Amino acid sequence: MSSTALVTGASSGLGEEFAAQLAAGGYDVILVARSGDRLAALAERLTAEHGIRAHVMVQDLAEPGAARRIADRLAARGLSVDLLVNNAGFGTCGRFEDIPASRDHDQLMVNVVALVGLTHELLPGMLERGRGAVVNVASNAAFQPAPYFAVYGAAKAFVLNFGLALRQEYRRRGIRVLTLCPGPVSTAFFDTIGTPRAAVTGSMTTPQPVVRAALRALERDRGYLAPGLGNALTAHLAPRRPRALVAAIAERVTRKVLAAPITPAAPSVSPGHAA
Repeated sequence: MSSTALVTGASSGLGEEFAAQLAAGGYDVILVARSGDRLAALAERLTAEHGIRAHVMVQDLAEPGAARRIADRLAARGLSVDLLVNNAGFGTCGRFEDIPASRDHDQLMVNVVALVGLTHELLPGMLERGRGAVVNVASNAAFQPAPYFAVYGAAKAFVLNFGLALRQEYRRRGIRVLTLCPGPVSTAFFDTIGTPRAAVTGSMTTPQPVVRAALRALERDRGYLAPGLGNALTAHLAPRRPRALVAAIAERVTRKVLAAPITPAAPSVSPGHAA
């Protein structure tokens, strides 16, 4: 019997790449995002290329009760999930008072509430079967305060600590939990956030090596992964400095997002992640 992976934010970026690499590895995939047309096209392509089953679920994860609705549809279709990839997310940046509260609310609903909700819905089934895995996509912003990305950075810090805690709870019960903390990735994230300056480190990678490294780390039962040398140094060194000092240094790096007007697109639940 083949394994099944559910990937949120699967219509583009890291989510699309997770779906593609998992399908290439023999997984059936359940594709979740808001864009039904893009999901249908991806499902058709993955089925044709890899001979797997691909299921489409159109859902806005910013809506209250989104995780419960996905779980109900899975039950109605008789689908169980062996690997949950909580990839969906978007960000905001700029001065906190200039960001609409409704947009930050939607950001937290997608980046935190839906992620926890889907884990609540799907992890018990994994426990019953005695096997399973969860990949939560955080960011290198999780390792230090992120001025001008205040809500995004705090949400990703939550994702990192949530994932590490779950790993300790379930690692002896057959469940692997990996938290992925990439730096800037070339995806629609920067269209959604409104400025390429959000890639504050200046360097950017592509989804393919990030996902490849993540799946390798999951196979090795790593607790978290910060792919790339610079990203790994940030992950290991920043938490060892006084928090107020780290925040002050981070502000000097992130203030560049204020140098140009920010014109955010409509919230999206399918891009990749960045600093």
